[in-house]
Amino acid sequence: MSKWTATKIKGMKGQQKIACLTAYDYTMARLVDQAGIQLILVGDSLAMTMLGYATTLPVTMEEMLHHTRAVVRGVREALVVADMPFMSYHVSPSQAVKNAGLFIKSAGADAVKVEGGAFRVPTIRALVRNGIPVLGHIGLTPQSIRSMGGYKVQGRKPDDALRLIEDAVALEKAGVFAIVLECLPKALGKDITKAVGVPTIGIGAGAGCDGQILVIHDMLGLQVEEAPKLTFVKRYANLGATTSQALKKYRREVEKGIFPANVHSF
Repeated sequence: MSKWTATKIKGMKGQQKIACLTAYDYTMARLVDQAGIQLILVGDSLAMTMLGYATTLPVTMEEMLHHTRAVVRGVREALVVADMPFMSYHVSPSQAVKNAGLFIKSAGADAVKVEGGAFRVPTIRALVRNGIPVLGHIGLTPQSIRSMGGYKVQGRKPDDALRLIEDAVALEKAGVFAIVLECLPKALGKDITKAVGVPTIGIGAGAGCDGQILVIHDMLGLQVEEAPKLTFVKRYANLGATTSQALKKYRREVEKGIFPANVHSF
């Protein structure tokens, strides 16, 4: 299989569902890539999953670049999208181009993701005109969590739903190759998917989207603390519990002198 590109992902609209996941380090990126996942997002969710922050807001450009480089080194085929962190593209289109350029040139990403609807069009146009593929993101946008008042399903009211459809159309016209739809009623996710000619990637937006994405720690059960139940997450493994059991067994065997045994010694 040849390398996935933004153009190839865009061309999957109506042809095949797109499987996407987050990854934040070399080892996980290798596993995700080897599984045939088409798009890997180095999400700013690494603020919580890898760095222990309470939200995505504190994560820096330097931290995002560091993790993006690690993921890129582990990927052979998937499209690697770097999430632009809070305040790295908000000030001006020129700021966005400069920082997105670092993800492409310095970290080796294939594309970047930015949050926001129609008001983000000038920024997206500037990025695309400078040869930087852009993945859009509307609905629940975690970088706007302070103004949204928490993690809530978006677009329940008719006016809000219409605005989100208009946002998606505006992003398509601005040149995005795909759009993440987060935490929307499934009917709205389907309506937006029909309204645009680029793929939609759902996360809690229903089966009507062109693809799906999950945070890998959620779907593998890798949370350190007991995670809140997320309706849109299907847990495919419980690796957190498995890892915890293995660590405790290791500790007990060291304490009792069981490990290392003769077979583990020179």
